[in-house]
Amino acid sequence: MHLSELDTPALLIDLDRMEENLQRVADYAAVHRFRLRPHTKTHKNPAIGRMQLALGAVGLAVAKVGEAEVMLETEVRDLLVAYPIVGASKLKRLMEVAKHTNVTVALDDIDVARPLSEAAQNVGVTVGVLAEVNIGMDRCGVAPGEELVALSRKLDRLPSLRFDGVEFYYGHVWLPLPDGEAQLQKVNQRVQQIRHDFNRAGLELKIISGGSTPALYHSHKIEGMNEIRPGTYVFNDVMQVWAGTVDWDQCAATIMATVVSTARDGFVIIDGGSKTFTSDTRPFMEDITFGRVTEAPESRFYKMNEEHGYIEWRGAAATPRIGDRVRVIPNHVCAATNMHERVYGIRGEQVEQVWEVKGRGKLQ
Repeated sequence: MHLSELDTPALLIDLDRMEENLQRVADYAAVHRFRLRPHTKTHKNPAIGRMQLALGAVGLAVAKVGEAEVMLETEVRDLLVAYPIVGASKLKRLMEVAKHTNVTVALDDIDVARPLSEAAQNVGVTVGVLAEVNIGMDRCGVAPGEELVALSRKLDRLPSLRFDGVEFYYGHVWLPLPDGEAQLQKVNQRVQQIRHDFNRAGLELKIISGGSTPALYHSHKIEGMNEIRPGTYVFNDVMQVWAGTVDWDQCAATIMATVVSTARDGFVIIDGGSKTFTSDTRPFMEDITFGRVTEAPESRFYKMNEEHGYIEWRGAAATPRIGDRVRVIPNHVCAATNMHERVYGIRGEQVEQVWEVKGRGKLQ
């Protein structure tokens, strides 16, 4: 199928760029001897999950039980649910997943762990657990030190649970910010303290797992961390370019939209708005935009309604006419993918793959 045959808005995946992104991170993980357990929140697609596993990933990571159910299609041998699972219905479904593959859950409270232990006992499976530690993100996670050690001791004693180590997310570390390097050093210092505390307590840390794509290629600076869980790297987006993680030519995902109005000189309306693009903006953005127009990078995608995207056309490129198509690199591709039923894998002007976004909307 030729690209021109697609209706819009359409989320396009440049397969050459995506494959290069996957290989680049697989190589980085191999060089630095990291366990690579990619988070599937970005692509939400078992077909791409299989590609990651084929390139050496030890397993996959998800946030919700619904995503775990979808990723069973990959025949993954190790599945991390990087989110505390609370509620009987979710636990029942998770145990069904655990009958088919090794499941590990990240959590930060013994009151989350006890029902998990009981559920695992009831069906005769063992579930791995990682104690989540707050490394500076101030989201989930207990404080490093005595609180983390105490939680880990309790987890280690619960039946049908296997204590594997600790997990954290350092999504607050953005290297372009004035304190970016200092924040990364602080994460490293906290991890060293955790290693010291656990060694002194006689607790084994098989896994020290850290997430985040923005600081991905600085992961080796965190001594002792042996697992990484990047997600956005598969496609990349405006945020990752701003973070210095990648260049524009490493952004595999664009949203193709059609110009439907040119009623105001120098401005165009495209057939995609807040139901097509994420409303997320990158950190500390002064001039708010909702993506980068590839045909005219100086342009400003400055406003959205549900079905309308407002672009102030700037630069040397001629203002498009009604019916012309433009491509936009979204600010945050993970959220944008969740808005689309399917994505289209392209090489040049040819559509090679049509993938259903099977993890879309799996919020429970």
